[in-house]
Amino acid sequence: MPESIVKNYYDNLKNGKLVGAKCKKCDGYTFPPTTACEHCGSMELEHKQFSGKGQLLFVTHGVAPPPNPRFFDLAPYAYGHVQLEEGIFVQGIITGIDIDPDNLQKLFEKGPMPVTQDIIEVEELPILAFKLV
Repeated sequence: MPESIVKNYYDNLKNGKLVGAKCKKCDGYTFPPTTACEHCGSMELEHKQFSGKGQLLFVTHGVAPPPNPRFFDLAPYAYGHVQLEEGIFVQGIITGIDIDPDNLQKLFEKGPMPVTQDIIEVEELPILAFKLV
């Protein structure tokens, strides 16, 4: 049986690794990993572990109620747009910040801020998150 891309992604998160794919044809990165390169469509991909470090570009608060019951106990939470050192853009929960609108405005005004991965577990499922450095 072929390896499950989804299972592999979550197994890596559970082990503290942020893994995507790198195209052997165009050298583009695809995240989350899929069966084809998001840049050229090639199916010649290899696993690529990302640094987990980047810049928080935008942050907002999560919706209420959360879009999935799994997140009820986590809400309310911050959600952000991060550019990883490798150049790719990802979205994830941002831990350890106050989601008060005034605080979110101050974070926005500071501009991009360094973050590092902070994988959290919600109902035994690892979730991509980041924290300010």
